[in-house]
Amino acid sequence: MPAVVDLTPTQKEIMEAGGHLLITGGPGSGKTTVSILKAAKIARESLPAESRVLFLSFARATVSRVLEAIDEERQISAAEKKRIEVDTYHSFFWRILKAHGYLVGLPRRLYLLTPPSEAVALSAIRSGYKAASKLSDAQKAEKLQRENEERSRLAHEEGRVCFDLFASFVGKLLHGSDRLRKLLATVSPFIILDEFQDTNASQWHVVRALGLHSTLIALADPEQRIFDFIGADPARLGHFRDDFEPREFDLKAENHRSKGTDITLFGNDVLKGKFAANTYNGIEVCTFPSNPNQAYTVLTTQTLQARKRLLAHGPKNWSLGVLVPTKKMTRQVSDNFRTPLGTLPRITHSAAVDMDAPILAAEIVAFLMQPSADHAHLRDFVELLCSYFHGKGGAAPSQTSLKEAKGIRSAYEKTVCAAGAGKPTLKKSIFVTITSVYQAARMLSMTGNPDSDWLAVRDVLYKGMCPRLKEIANEVRNVRLLERGTQLRQALSQDWRDNGAYPNALAITRQAFIQEHFATAHRAETGIVVMNMHKAKGKQFDEVIIFEGWPFLRKGVIMSNTDRIVRANSRDQNLSQARQNFRVSITRAKRRTTILTPKDDPCVLLLEE
Repeated sequence: MPAVVDLTPTQKEIMEAGGHLLITGGPGSGKTTVSILKAAKIARESLPAESRVLFLSFARATVSRVLEAIDEERQISAAEKKRIEVDTYHSFFWRILKAHGYLVGLPRRLYLLTPPSEAVALSAIRSGYKAASKLSDAQKAEKLQRENEERSRLAHEEGRVCFDLFASFVGKLLHGSDRLRKLLATVSPFIILDEFQDTNASQWHVVRALGLHSTLIALADPEQRIFDFIGADPARLGHFRDDFEPREFDLKAENHRSKGTDITLFGNDVLKGKFAANTYNGIEVCTFPSNPNQAYTVLTTQTLQARKRLLAHGPKNWSLGVLVPTKKMTRQVSDNFRTPLGTLPRITHSAAVDMDAPILAAEIVAFLMQPSADHAHLRDFVELLCSYFHGKGGAAPSQTSLKEAKGIRSAYEKTVCAAGAGKPTLKKSIFVTITSVYQAARMLSMTGNPDSDWLAVRDVLYKGMCPRLKEIANEVRNVRLLERGTQLRQALSQDWRDNGAYPNALAITRQAFIQEHFATAHRAETGIVVMNMHKAKGKQFDEVIIFEGWPFLRKGVIMSNTDRIVRANSRDQNLSQARQNFRVSITRAKRRTTILTPKDDPCVLLLEE
């Protein structure tokens, strides 16, 4: 059982304060802990009947951690726990939209347009433009306008609403209806706003409306604003002060996450660009030669050593975060851990990759589990395959992927025309191998065990002669929704019991991913987890390894320098955002952070200015 929290003097002041509050502090300073205890005190002393304290956060990882903390906190009674509701901003906004969206002109029935589906829906527009790096400012503006117009059309005409529109629609709703504002305040008269520094303009518009009738408690780290690219404003705390005149409390000098180490001190010194010490307790900087084999050998060795330490001296459910600067490196590190060099052992891990491609790949596997209802089955399969290539790159599809989708559709249409004319498919057509693997998958006999049936389809795609479907099989390995006890597994099992087949496998899979977007009951991160540095926000690990890319050298001259913590590892740019990102990653650790950087071109953030 966790010990009773020993509050600091500042935290005790927070517990007694009334009205709107602004609580600032660095990583592990106790903002979340005191806010949970504050919520319990409000539930015990100030909360009207049938009302709840609402705790909102951006990251589901944070929501999961808060739920776990509430559940374990002995100072909070069972009755008080029931009156604290923890959710993500997106999920809260979606509930409001589903119930009241018709007031701002949306259809009565709304559907979530998930990021992969949004990418597919916008692919026709995006395919008409070159890569972003080759577009003029005017072309970029035109492309963005057309995308926004299509998002609006999808919402108003089809009721398909993407995440980016949630806040703007809810802002219109709340600022247009005092009755709705009062209704929400009746349900949630106290609202805790986690990671408040990251709110964009639309989200701030919603918060302003919520604060008219509810008491707001904003939690923020001014130095942890890592989402500038989605509109986080450095002046946001000032906006909150101007609108609500809150009582302010600063916990920046406190550190509860990595107590007994210098991890937070080192992170703060990275922000300053000045290092107060030659060594920091809990921080290790290691270098590696600038070539793939030796770089990954050092990473694997350091990971194995960290795992050994945690197995020997860590908690039962220990965690090790391997953090990298880019999405590409996440996959590369994961692949290297699965198939390491030489005699190094495989490293069991999970990888937090972008899910656009895995989700669209999973839809194809699910569809192939369905029985063939009619001759349209192949046509629908081709549409799903084209959708995969349209959407696998998310908001930035490559021209190669868009051309791949166009080629598949063209090959299919030529095949249909040839068949109609009684002619065979051209032997050189890409559709020959696609059809061959498709037919092999259709020949499988389903058993009623969703796990084995899913794997059987995946294996056919992987072992077949079609490289496109082999890619699908590789991507779907990142889908973990078929683990025991998951809703997807249960729903597929029920589909089989009801029908003796999986006629609804695609619809069930799509619904499972929508539920996954809003799920908050996630297990805490355990074991070894590989992810990019942005995804680490809101998480914490017993140990962290930060691993960056290295320069490609020719005759001692750097020819390229990708996958670095700082772009190209150059000082000739504003480094403030990179410093904030690096600090966030460093301070995810409770016990130790190890930084791996190239020997001949170390990260510029590790060097004093």
